[in-house]
Amino acid sequence: MNIPYILLLFQSVTGEDVTQEELGGAKTHTATSGVAHKAFDNDVDAILQVREFFNFLPLSNKDPAPRRVCHDPPFRDVPGLDTVVPLESTAAYDIKDVILGVADDMEFFEIMPNYAKNIVVGFTRMNGQTVGVVGNQPKVAAGCLDINASVKGARFVRFCDSFNIPIVTFVDVPGFLPGTGQEYGGIIRHGAKLLYAFAEATVPKITVITRKAYGGAYDVMSSKHLRGDTNYAWPTAEVAVMGAKGAVSIIFRGKDQDKNEAEYVEKFANPFPAAVRGFVDDIIEPRSTRRRICQDLQVLASKKRENPWKKHANMPL
Repeated sequence: MNIPYILLLFQSVTGEDVTQEELGGAKTHTATSGVAHKAFDNDVDAILQVREFFNFLPLSNKDPAPRRVCHDPPFRDVPGLDTVVPLESTAAYDIKDVILGVADDMEFFEIMPNYAKNIVVGFTRMNGQTVGVVGNQPKVAAGCLDINASVKGARFVRFCDSFNIPIVTFVDVPGFLPGTGQEYGGIIRHGAKLLYAFAEATVPKITVITRKAYGGAYDVMSSKHLRGDTNYAWPTAEVAVMGAKGAVSIIFRGKDQDKNEAEYVEKFANPFPAAVRGFVDDIIEPRSTRRRICQDLQVLASKKRENPWKKHANMPL
């Protein structure tokens, strides 16, 4: 078998024995490196998908996000969202069920679906208007943010802001993924990219907290602290520094664990303290989420906000 020159060179320099597919194939770059956004089985499918992608974009950065005629009632309720979040706070669910529930005709064009699956990004339409969607995925790593998810989210948010596309964010994040691998890889620096991208974005930003919103990871997910225009919370939302079990273990060192956990949940693991402090604009029924977002998109359509002039910003690269 003839071995390509590049593989021979690679083996002689690194000592690694890899195939072409492992070194730079479609799976490698869509699932591991994040260099490519999607892979397709044939050129026809690729062209159709690229065409669909371009339908979401304006002709240039000077044009508004495109609209098209919508036959899906913008103010319809979505009863299925009332039960999509499990009663058990540690149980997983699919954030895509939430996204599809609020989207026009239940259509969602996901970007980078096989890379950093603990965060979901993509395009949809609401009342005919293109919106970018960012959402934590509880099905993967409990929705924790890690290095790859932070970079993936930041790239997408900056892309939307570049082309005047409003951003809708669904939050269910228990924190940043712990571990030496993440710390040695610079999770603080990479996590700051997502924070920076949301803070710098001047397009309409609407956030819905579906369940967990813990600590610094909550802050970076288009929170009110980052100039989010509207922040909603479902009744299942828990806006706190951390979960009840972890907080009680630190504060009380395991004493009266069940009693103190129940007290913590009652006082802090709910959306009401955040609403009192102005971090949440309203606590809404899940079924009304589409209606509220569509209303806000109409109100924010005339939003004009520019960052102070500077040669360029100092993004945490």
